Amino acid sequence: MAVKPWWRETLETILWALVLALVLRTFVVQAFWIPSGSMKPTLEPQDRVLVAKFWYTFTEPKRGDIVVFKFPDDPTRDFVKRIIGEPGETVSMEKGMVYIDGEPLDEPYVEFRDSYTMPPLKVPEEHYFMMGDNRPNSQDARFWLKKFVPKSDMKGPVFFRYWPPSRIGLVD
Repeated sequence: MAVKPWWRETLETILWALVLALVLRTFVVQAFWIPSGSMKPTLEPQDRVLVAKFWYTFTEPKRGDIVVFKFPDDPTRDFVKRIIGEPGETVSMEKGMVYIDGEPLDEPYVEFRDSYTMPPLKVPEEHYFMMGDNRPNSQDARFWLKKFVPKSDMKGPVFFRYWPPSRIGLVD
């Protein structure tokens, strides 16, 4: 067996590493940067998180998941919000309290509330209603032209924060 020259071995190693990185980023996990405080206190501005891109291939998105998705009003932008309304449910708000099918929603992750009131909206099949945890400072589905996110536009759930080092850990 002929021995490859060192430069060819190095070049092949770099190419395989690039191909592996592209496959992982496309199908398995992708890093995202949090640009705003709309998800405070769960996610802070400048946090860096990982998203499991394969997750919704095997399971359905569920209420409470923090998800990265294509912004419905401009699909070139990615947003991160929490799933509030699932397909077929009716979502409404009364003075900052969220109701699902007429029942108040327990939201221990919301530290900052507003007094927003929203008439009932029925979530279409295969779509989700998304809101930020920092309600007074979140441009979420309450204000979008297209109120619902199709499942096909979800990139995956946020599962891990890797930056800053003082906040490394699982995200829920």
